[in-house]
Amino acid sequence: MTRPIKLSDVAKAAGVSQGTASNVFNRPQIVRPEVRERVEAAARALGYAGPDPKGRLLRAGKVNAIGIVTSDPLTYFFDDPYARVLMSGIAAACAEQGAGLSLVSAVNEEKLAWNIQSAIVDGFILLCIEDGFRLVELTRERKLPFVALQYENRDPSISAIGVDDFDGARRIAEHLGALGHRRVAIISLQLAEIQVGPVALADVEKAVYSGTRDRILGYLRGMESFGVDPHTVPIVETRNDSETVSAALDHVFSLSEPPTAILAMSDRAALIALDWLRAKGLKVPEDVSVVGFDGVPEAERSDPPLTTIAQPIERMGREAVAMILEHDDAPRQVMLDTELVIRGSTAPPRG
Repeated sequence: MTRPIKLSDVAKAAGVSQGTASNVFNRPQIVRPEVRERVEAAARALGYAGPDPKGRLLRAGKVNAIGIVTSDPLTYFFDDPYARVLMSGIAAACAEQGAGLSLVSAVNEEKLAWNIQSAIVDGFILLCIEDGFRLVELTRERKLPFVALQYENRDPSISAIGVDDFDGARRIAEHLGALGHRRVAIISLQLAEIQVGPVALADVEKAVYSGTRDRILGYLRGMESFGVDPHTVPIVETRNDSETVSAALDHVFSLSEPPTAILAMSDRAALIALDWLRAKGLKVPEDVSVVGFDGVPEAERSDPPLTTIAQPIERMGREAVAMILEHDDAPRQVMLDTELVIRGSTAPPRG
């Protein structure tokens, strides 16, 4: 097997020092034109494409790029409404600073570890909606700055940005309670990595993902303030996709007392619910009220417009970029406010 052509081979073929050959590729303006032409001709003859940019960047000690990490497939960055808004904020902040982006994603742990280790970046933004602990542990090994978004563990040694999931969920549930709803169902994100379907209240306390747990407990606290027994509220775990959200809706509307309101744990799930209800001939909000959680642009444009808890998603992205590019070794935890946005998808129940 032929070995790779090195810069030293080009220098030898051109009859110059390795330093002069390096200058031809990196600082050509200081090399005499006839020498530069001789080195370039030797490089073409040998098939040498130029020095490895990775080595040059690593020697410089800073590459002016940020890695964005998720354990989901790469398509998550483009398919999920929350991820799209977040990436918009990150990209805008990077563009203002002249920094680049590297998307790091793999559902296989071994591949994800390799991608994190090999990424040429100055630091990482971790999307810790799921598998946050694993992302943090894999990233620690790089010994580069990182910021965890929506991280489940309040570890003071980790820079993190998030929102109060419990408080946001409580407020939107209280909105439904104030309208008169007493029969509600929760369409949940995952509590653990592999399960979906109906879950008992006891399962909530054992949730692997604390963000999901906190939202459920917030919903239940909000409804409890209107006299609703938490044990009577159906909770169905989904993967936040059309198949599992639709199955969850099939389940709750087959109950002897179907809900008059749906507490969807993401705007994406709520938008799927709007389509499902429309297909079943149920009107929103006349027959069923629906609420979401996130505040993505699609929620404002839906039919009807979606009542939701709006997170400052784009601001999260901007804050995360600033933390990486202005890193000073001091961990920072930032808790941002959410906003209850009331739109046309909620109304008092019939009768």
